[in-house]
Amino acid sequence: MSVEVASPADRPVARRSFGVNGGSERVRDATVVACTLTWVPLVLVLDRGAPLWFQRGLGLGTWLLLGWLLRRETPLVRAQVAVVIAFATAVEYTFSPLLGVYVYRLDNVPAFVPPGHGLVYLGALAIGRAPLVRAYRRALVAGTAALCGAYALWGVTLSPRLDVLGFIWFLCLLAFLRWGPSSTLYVGAFFVVTYLELFGTAVGTWRWSEMDPTGIIAIGNPPSGAAGGYGWFDLAAVLAAPALLHAVRRRHRDRQRTV
Repeated sequence: MSVEVASPADRPVARRSFGVNGGSERVRDATVVACTLTWVPLVLVLDRGAPLWFQRGLGLGTWLLLGWLLRRETPLVRAQVAVVIAFATAVEYTFSPLLGVYVYRLDNVPAFVPPGHGLVYLGALAIGRAPLVRAYRRALVAGTAALCGAYALWGVTLSPRLDVLGFIWFLCLLAFLRWGPSSTLYVGAFFVVTYLELFGTAVGTWRWSEMDPTGIIAIGNPPSGAAGGYGWFDLAAVLAAPALLHAVRRRHRDRQRTV
């Protein structure tokens, strides 16, 4: 089995195989971005002061929206989103309830967070594969590095709360922008993740601790280079999704043979 490691943001041919013309692709990607940037903040606002049962209802709504947006994506993209959700959920339960690196309002992992990670990844992917973004890739990559760099530098110099973790993640983002499988996806991730981190901490959905569990690394609220952490999610997705897709297809073929 050959493993494809290129991100879908760099593989426009895979989208055309479904017979979707350029105009429909642009509408689809614009819909994904619009839904991500409006639905997630709306959920965060509605969650303020809400009981647990209402929070679970918001989670159900987020799953339904994600499923609706994925219906026109390729199997590879669906597999990548599934990997990101699994990976991000493991990170959430490890770093929030277990280690307390950040805490949510009800000291849990809200039901809307796992599918929310899927939306964020899909939104970053949609931005990254947009023709306009790809046409100005070099300028946008340089601009993203400069903007995130300025934010990270502020976090370790002028910010009232020292943010070493944000600077470390900024270095990760630089590495992904330079050597990652899809530089434009990381441009999209910086925009979406930074926007939602600032929004989520502002409305009090989650709060970052001042220090990591070792007491060595200072953390901003939110960390400035949080998008650099999403690069690891994408790396896991592009590496594991082809194997996952292959396993699902093989199981389906085995079932057909059995029938």
